[in-house]
Amino acid sequence: MNRAPVLVVGGGPAGLAAAARLADAGRAVDLVELRPALGGAYHRRPIPGVAPWPIGRAGEARWTRLAAGIERPEIRVRLRTGFLGVDGAGFTLLDDRTTGRVETMRPAAIVIATGAVEMVRPRSGWELPGVTTAGGLQVMMKETGRIPEGRILLAGSGPLLVALAGQMVAAGRPPAAIVETGDPFAHPIAGLGLLAHPGPLLEAAGHMARIFAARVPWRRATTLEAIEPTDAGLAVTLVDRRGARERIVVDRVALHDGIRSNDHGFPEASPTASALPFVAWAGDCREVLGVAAAEIDGARIGEEIAARLAGAPIATTSAIRRLAAARQAQDVLARVFAPARPPTPIERLPRETILCRCEGRTVGDLVDLLEGADAPGGREIKLSGRFSMGACQGRFCAHWVAEAAAGLRPDAPPPTPHDLTGRRWPSRPVSIAALVASNSSPDEPTRPT
Repeated sequence: MNRAPVLVVGGGPAGLAAAARLADAGRAVDLVELRPALGGAYHRRPIPGVAPWPIGRAGEARWTRLAAGIERPEIRVRLRTGFLGVDGAGFTLLDDRTTGRVETMRPAAIVIATGAVEMVRPRSGWELPGVTTAGGLQVMMKETGRIPEGRILLAGSGPLLVALAGQMVAAGRPPAAIVETGDPFAHPIAGLGLLAHPGPLLEAAGHMARIFAARVPWRRATTLEAIEPTDAGLAVTLVDRRGARERIVVDRVALHDGIRSNDHGFPEASPTASALPFVAWAGDCREVLGVAAAEIDGARIGEEIAARLAGAPIATTSAIRRLAAARQAQDVLARVFAPARPPTPIERLPRETILCRCEGRTVGDLVDLLEGADAPGGREIKLSGRFSMGACQGRFCAHWVAEAAAGLRPDAPPPTPHDLTGRRWPSRPVSIAALVASNSSPDEPTRPT
């Protein structure tokens, strides 16, 4: 067996499937996961003593298959371990939070399978206590087995809101309302495209049936404009497709405006196997296609890397066809849930609207920073304005800051999110104590042989 293992980063469906296929080919695998348990967002495992959250027969079958696939000696699972980056010589930096040490290793190849990041478009009050992401609420439900007390409003766009509402109804705690910027029922012809994808269609139909049976208010083609704290709770201002405003008071708000690939700070994928090490992305961090497609893509990348390292032909035609079908399904969903009207440009939001939550930087701060002929470019927006400078290093705000900056200076070259986040390592904050405690060196063997 080759001494240098393949490093798989991320313990969700794509990472687990890639590790299993690499082990099938006789490759040693180090599978690192930052969280204390495998599963990713969809298959998030509960805390000890809590029953797993129901995810349907297909989901349970997938998890059983994925979990069984990594139960083999070729795969070493390392939980609470973060991937910090890879340098030009092929050495990776790992933050082992169990031992409190930073370690180096030189893998034969790297699979980046870090999933997706949930997007929440800035609006007034989105940083208030009691406001979370819909995905964050769903993860909390899966981990704790319960739904927070109080009236909960789900707002934003996309099928996740429908799924979350259906799960809350099934658990006996319906949401106070669903606020959807699009109107799925306004696109019946586009919706017919889901007939070619019976799995997602049946799942969505089940959730909708629960929502209608529980008579959950569903405001379609409606935008959540602002959130304000009051003595009675959070006052939410809604604007419908005709411009009419409505005010609802709730205890909690869960926002969701889609998802994007989690590619923060990671190296570009290697075009050839001659690069040291060969780097490939798998699953939603490469292309957001959903949990089933992530498993398919992870297996595809695992087979591809194993073949490249062995100098064998690559044959993943079947997986490519299945991914194309998943891509078509996502295209249909995008049309069905398309916003009824364009969102307010970020640069036109009230000046006090927070853009960078870590540093408390506002729309007004960005407007003032970009005034004048010598306005800073993308990288200088971070260094001079402290946008994307906080603990998350732009994971959640860089896209919105770049979009607003482009709107404020349409005649200048538009900044990109990577101008603010960069592509360097370490890709996330690491404690000085962990660096000091590290006693590994590049010459040490990375694992027993």
